[in-house]
Amino acid sequence: MSLEQRLTDDMKAAMKAGEKDTLGVVRRVLAALKNARIDKQADLDEQDEIKVVRSIAKQHKESIEQFRAAGREDLATKEEAELAILSVYLPPEMDESQLDAIIDEVIAETGASSMKDMGGVIKGVMARTGGQAEGGVVSAKVKERLGG
Repeated sequence: MSLEQRLTDDMKAAMKAGEKDTLGVVRRVLAALKNARIDKQADLDEQDEIKVVRSIAKQHKESIEQFRAAGREDLATKEEAELAILSVYLPPEMDESQLDAIIDEVIAETGASSMKDMGGVIKGVMARTGGQAEGGVVSAKVKERLGG
């Protein structure tokens, strides 16, 4: 079952159960997927769908930080609840040892030795992780390895 079909089913279930928070999150994700499909002018594959959901999750994480910095714990808590609902639709995060091994493999294969090679390494790592690693985490680890 595709992510979009799963979201549609979950939207129907949330409507029947009266779960407003879940319904709002699912509708937002479905709208973002539709916009991404329109932008791409083609159907989305699984990786594209995961990218869209990760992007929304990243926005929630940034909002949580900003609300906490502004002393708005009530809004931060609401964002955390929405992020928890959203995390159901993301693949589980890859553990650090697996990610480190993939980074080492890509660095060895590309012959990367300095920060100028960072973009190529990140691209290779992200392609191999299958959406199971956040770009920020990969970027930080690659930067550390390349001496940045």
